[in-house]
Amino acid sequence: MNYFNLHTHQFTNKEGVLELVNQYPQEFDASLPYYSIGIHPLFLNQDRLENDFQILEQKVSQPECLAIGECGLDKRSETPFKVQLEVLEKQLLLAEKHQKPVVIHCVHAFQELVELKKKIKITTPIVIHGFSKKEQLAKQLLENGFYLSFGKNLLRNSELKTVFLSTPNDKYFLETDMVEEEIQEVYALAAKYKEGTVTEIQNQINNNFKIVFKTYIKI
Repeated sequence: MNYFNLHTHQFTNKEGVLELVNQYPQEFDASLPYYSIGIHPLFLNQDRLENDFQILEQKVSQPECLAIGECGLDKRSETPFKVQLEVLEKQLLLAEKHQKPVVIHCVHAFQELVELKKKIKITTPIVIHGFSKKEQLAKQLLENGFYLSFGKNLLRNSELKTVFLSTPNDKYFLETDMVEEEIQEVYALAAKYKEGTVTEIQNQINNNFKIVFKTYIKI
């Protein structure tokens, strides 16, 4: 594949682009070729959790499901934080059971996320999507085995360049999330920041993809 989009809500079906399209259990679209599926902390509905997890259990074993997520922790959510932790832990254990990586949404709860990872000793890769924080936090997450994905904020905030450059080549991905820009633009900026070529970025992310997702997909 020429481009891998780690996290997007918009399926474009562009040639040469592998898109990991975000799905929620109650809005599942079976027509998507590849996807991640998870219970988002902002949209967590305690009344339908049992049904949501039933759908997750059904879909996570499918080859089209490349990851669980986006799921995570968000202290802006109206759902009690204790419930968020319980739901995330259950999803992480499901990911571990099926050996699928996890795409994480995290707001104001990185310390709790690190503690949860240590508590359950999860071995499957965890990627923080849309990373936009300081270099110190990035360093802490990387030291604890997390991967970082850059996208919207890399395009919008030039101060994130330092954080991106400090991230080891084998520990990052690129994404678009919900922005209008295409993944090719994110790759072009990453190449500019790395003072290299888009081909070099493509090769690196292809290698990272094979390691994290334990598969090879020809697009």
